[in-house]
Amino acid sequence: MTKWVAALGVALNAVVAAQNAAAPNSLTPEEKKAGWILLFDGKTMTGWDDPRSKNPPGDAWTIEEGALKAQPNPRITEDLFSRQSFRDFELAWEWKIAPGGNSGVKYRIQDHLFVPRPAPGERFEATVEKGFRNRAAERPSRGQDYVIGFEYQITDDAANRDAKSNPTHTAGALYDVVAPLSAMERPAGEWNQSRLVVRGNHVEHWLNGVKVVDTTLDSPQERAAVEKRWGVAPHVAKLLIDQPKKDCPISLQNHGDACWFRNIKVLPLNGR
Repeated sequence: MTKWVAALGVALNAVVAAQNAAAPNSLTPEEKKAGWILLFDGKTMTGWDDPRSKNPPGDAWTIEEGALKAQPNPRITEDLFSRQSFRDFELAWEWKIAPGGNSGVKYRIQDHLFVPRPAPGERFEATVEKGFRNRAAERPSRGQDYVIGFEYQITDDAANRDAKSNPTHTAGALYDVVAPLSAMERPAGEWNQSRLVVRGNHVEHWLNGVKVVDTTLDSPQERAAVEKRWGVAPHVAKLLIDQPKKDCPISLQNHGDACWFRNIKVLPLNGR
C-alpha cells in the first residue's frame, strides 16, 4: 500500500508540474528560481505603458482572452512598451497573427516619435526623419508613433505582401537585415513560440524551438542594411548604427493588423 501511495504521489506531482508548465501567463517554480520576470499577467496592463491611460487615450491595444491584442486599424498606431528597461536579456513569448497580418517585437530601442503627414511622393523614411527634426509638441488624436530600433519580425508569410516581397521581412527575421535560416512559422491563427536573446551586440532569434537568426547588431551586414534603407534619414541611421542607448524597453508592435501576445517573460542576463 505504501509503495502504491508513493507511486500515486509521484504521478500526481508529475501531472501538477505539467499543468504548471503549461499554465498561460505564469512562471514555473524553476523559472522563478532562475530569475525570470513575468511581463504579462494575462489580465492587466501592469508592467506596460498603457496607451489607454494617455491623453488623448490610445486605442491600439486591449486584452482579449488572456492575451495582449494589437487592435487592427487604430486611430493612433503605436507600440506597447515595457515599463522596465533591459540590456542583456532573454525574452520568451507566444504570438499568433491574423490572416495576412504584420507585427513584431522591437528591442534596442533608441527613440520613438510621431510621424508627420508626408509630402506628396515622399518616402516613409524621409517622413520619419522630418518627424525626428520637428517633433510633435502634443500627442495627436490620430497618427503613427514610429519606433526606432531593431525588430523581430512577426507576419503571416503565406499571405502578407511585405513578407512575400523580401525574405528579410518574413517571420523570425531581423527585419530588413537578416532573413531566417528556415521557415518555422505556423499558419495564421495558430500560436507560435518565440525567443530573443541579446548579449551585447550579439542577438539570436528563435522560432518554434529552432534558432533562425544568429548575428550581431554592429555587423557590416547590419550597417549596409541601415544605410540602404535610412540613407535619406541621417539622424535615424546614426541612431541605429551607433546605438547610444543600451538599456532599453521592449515593445510589441501594432502595425495596423490584429496580433495576439501571451506568456511574455524575460530573463535579465548579467544582472541587467
